[in-house]
Amino acid sequence: MADQAKKQSPATITAQALGWVDDATRSVTPPLYPSTTFERNPDLSYHDGRCYTRADNPTYDQASAVLSALEGGTETRLFSSGMAAAVAVLHALNPGDHVVAPKVMYWALRSFMLDSGVRAGLTFDFVDNGDTDDWAQHIVAGKTKMVWLETPANPDWQISDISAVADIAHAAGAVVVVDNTVATPLLTRPIDFGADIVMHSATKYLNGHSDVLAGSLTTAKDSEFWQWVCKQHASGGAVLGVFETWLLLRGMRTLSIRVERASANAMAIAQHFENHPDIEQIQYPGLQSHVGHDIAKKQMTGGFGGMLSIRVKGGEKRAVALHNHCKLFKRATSLGGVESLIEHRASVEGPTSPVPSDLLRLSVGIENGKDLIDDIENALKSSK
Repeated sequence: MADQAKKQSPATITAQALGWVDDATRSVTPPLYPSTTFERNPDLSYHDGRCYTRADNPTYDQASAVLSALEGGTETRLFSSGMAAAVAVLHALNPGDHVVAPKVMYWALRSFMLDSGVRAGLTFDFVDNGDTDDWAQHIVAGKTKMVWLETPANPDWQISDISAVADIAHAAGAVVVVDNTVATPLLTRPIDFGADIVMHSATKYLNGHSDVLAGSLTTAKDSEFWQWVCKQHASGGAVLGVFETWLLLRGMRTLSIRVERASANAMAIAQHFENHPDIEQIQYPGLQSHVGHDIAKKQMTGGFGGMLSIRVKGGEKRAVALHNHCKLFKRATSLGGVESLIEHRASVEGPTSPVPSDLLRLSVGIENGKDLIDDIENALKSSK
């Protein structure tokens, strides 16, 4: 199955879920295995090596295999949330280890790093996501043990040059982890550019229906560090439930068409409003005016994703008014669902947020693109 997947496009891998068919019933939809435990053989061995569901359940197999095939990795572990996956990686480090991460990134993980991470004895430097020289200045051989990339980075959608940063990190002996939640493996495969581990908040695009909380980690290859991550997964308890796993796999089967539609809608919105008299700036890597556009073209194929941010002329007051007057865009946190969402990020993240107060983050869904543009236009008129 793995060899066959190498010859297939991501659209085929997802739609077919690697072509799995149940041997017992010939069902094309995988069953759920709700059992928390598995009977031993008379010789005290375990059938198929399965002992207890926290470490291993048959329901995980297909979703994990699909993700590994999409990312070009060798193994995938599923977690109860994206944060749980990220925390498992950080917990595999030792006290005193040094981590380099972006200044602008998923705010909850950055907060965790500065709070629980520091308390656990880790040290952190935060750098300009799109500045390779800044990464190089802070990645120190013999000191830095992990480099955490997020590209495009939430919520200004800056682009990191994965290949360049990975080369610097590996020369220093550091593990490279990439949060690929926004790009998805449909647009970027970080392992192809040198990443060691790829993380997803699978709650977002992978599931795509705003009804599952999930996370994942995929490794490029087995390693001592990956085995520590696996121990965190099995013993830490933050595993994905079997029903959530089944829903995640169901969502992934439409990933290709959802990402394609959301990317096309986001590009249409970005181009329409780029020079709009009421808009200060559109932040979207698909625009040539975006500072990271050339790197994005190198790393992203088939589109630039469904996420963009709008900085509104008139400051915070006008931005919040626009936010409140949208009808199709729902005022809600999260991203990657079939429905379009809008939020004022600075108020979500709080007083320590680096996000400008005039910025609105848009998660563009799969609705009609013109309807979405009209919704923003009408909201701009109503917010004056």
